[in-house]
Amino acid sequence: MEKCYIGVDVGGTTVKIGCFDSKAVLLYKYEIPTRTEENGKYILEDIVLSLKKEHCFGDIMGIGIGVPGPVTDDGTVLNCINLGWGIVNVPCEVKKYIDVPVVKAGNDANMAALGEMFMGAGAGSSDVAMLTLGTGVGGGIVRDGRIVNGIHGAAGEIGHMPVVYDDNMPLCNCGKRGCLEQVASATGIVRTAKEILNQTKDSSVLRDMECFTAKDVFDAAKEKDVLALKAVDKLAFYLGVAMANIACVMDPEVFIIGGGVSAAGDILLEKVSEEYRKKAFNPSKGTAVRLATLGNDAGIYGAVKLVLD
Repeated sequence: MEKCYIGVDVGGTTVKIGCFDSKAVLLYKYEIPTRTEENGKYILEDIVLSLKKEHCFGDIMGIGIGVPGPVTDDGTVLNCINLGWGIVNVPCEVKKYIDVPVVKAGNDANMAALGEMFMGAGAGSSDVAMLTLGTGVGGGIVRDGRIVNGIHGAAGEIGHMPVVYDDNMPLCNCGKRGCLEQVASATGIVRTAKEILNQTKDSSVLRDMECFTAKDVFDAAKEKDVLALKAVDKLAFYLGVAMANIACVMDPEVFIIGGGVSAAGDILLEKVSEEYRKKAFNPSKGTAVRLATLGNDAGIYGAVKLVLD
């Protein structure tokens, strides 16, 4: 029987599972619901039960799991709020349900960064910084081909980098003010656009919308809507600040921008690249800035990379 390796990406709603061969070729993938009731006690057991039901390609040699929370080097999750977990050592828990040689765990955004380095926009590079722009802002740091977790599992939490110093800002979900997440996420650009609408009399298609999304803002900006362009420029400004700060610390070979907001495409890439080059320390100005290419599969590729290593 052919040996295979499993990559798992645990989200708040669904769990994505991919089965790979030893050369990281994706054999098949599927999803199961994330059962968060009773503090998520069924999640890991459900994953294993689904593998026993779906798996038909040979012996499972390793399982890598990405979860939405801080994770230490030994696979211990520290208070994963979205899943209801407190402190959980994922490898130990999984091995209660299945006997496999290797089980490893990491933060989901870190897994996406590792996946993009492995088989996506960062392929061929070993030093990568990824920013995932969605409802919030996540990130992952890969150094010499390996994820940097930090002593508290909090390395790569780029979304909570302070970039705005304004005591009048609302509180971020983390309890601070001025986080990158507040101005560079899908939620953040909508908030920014609404603030500009209230502060100016600029004409805009957004004024005619009772409720608009980040996609609406970017679509309007692509049509040269002045107000929408101001909102996109503000998002790009703060992403440029954050990336310049990151470059001073780790000097990556490539920055990768992923998440739902990255679907905006060239307009986002061009503006962020321009702002980064304005702000970056001179030796790092030439760092490549790319859009992610693996989409929702980045997490499972990163998780399987953990065990293939």
